[in-house]
Amino acid sequence: SEPRDWRVLGIESSCDDTGAAVLNGQGDVLGEALASQSTIHEEWGGVVPRLAQEGHRKAIDATVEEALRRANVTPEQLSAVAVTVGPGLGLCLEVGVRKALQIAAEHRLPLVRVHHMEAHTLVTRMPAARPSGITESSESEAKVLTPAFPFVTLLVSGGHNMAVLTRGVGQHTILGSTIDDSIGEAFDKTARILGITQVPGGPHLERLAKEGDATIHTLPKPLSKTRDRTLQKNCDFSFSGLKTAVRTLVEKQLPEATVASMTESELRSARANIAASFQSVAVAHLCERTTCAIEWARDLEPS
Repeated sequence: SEPRDWRVLGIESSCDDTGAAVLNGQGDVLGEALASQSTIHEEWGGVVPRLAQEGHRKAIDATVEEALRRANVTPEQLSAVAVTVGPGLGLCLEVGVRKALQIAAEHRLPLVRVHHMEAHTLVTRMPAARPSGITESSESEAKVLTPAFPFVTLLVSGGHNMAVLTRGVGQHTILGSTIDDSIGEAFDKTARILGITQVPGGPHLERLAKEGDATIHTLPKPLSKTRDRTLQKNCDFSFSGLKTAVRTLVEKQLPEATVASMTESELRSARANIAASFQSVAVAHLCERTTCAIEWARDLEPS
């Protein structure tokens, strides 16, 4: 059959959200559903694998059924089932894989095993929605997949941080990766240091930073003091030192006695300035190392 007639169910359960979607072979999302676990993990200050697994088990059936309903597709009409097999939390991945295996076995469908980070990379080539007035017969001309191979992707998901050169599907070269925390982890952990209890804390830290002045505090540039010449010149990332510097700054600027004497507005302003300084340095580090990765990629792929 033609790719536009394919109906592929995708299932994702690698961390704390249960996701499902139905797509055709041209990348159109026909229906999708997501079950969030943010309220489950807030009191713990981070994702608890066992609780995340329980959340997936409770949500997986309804999430898949809702995605199929929104796509107006029955399991019998599916062409294949795709599922995230890693990397991720093993307890969580198991739930999605079991569901995918069940549907694939029951309806004798091909099972597509998806690498989590490759999916993040290749989704950049996902075609845009069909503009109004474009007919199916002209779809192939309208949907040109961009960027063309090869290209460089900066991956900054919650648990991963890497710059990747992609030459084709399954053809990837990691140019740089984190030697400690990912930037997502750094944002979440810094959020907790600044008293943000929501999970994930990163988006709330980002909003807080918009209220602050990044020039009030000077935080160290990641890897600026390393004596390792390889780390000085390569494309790897590091955020643990920056996170520790923020903790030290908070302990110095906002000890309990000082916080107790501040108004709510004063405390928020002080935290916003620290958040802004952290974000400014973290993003500058991303940009610097990504620029290095692009230069390396041009050397590897001069054409």
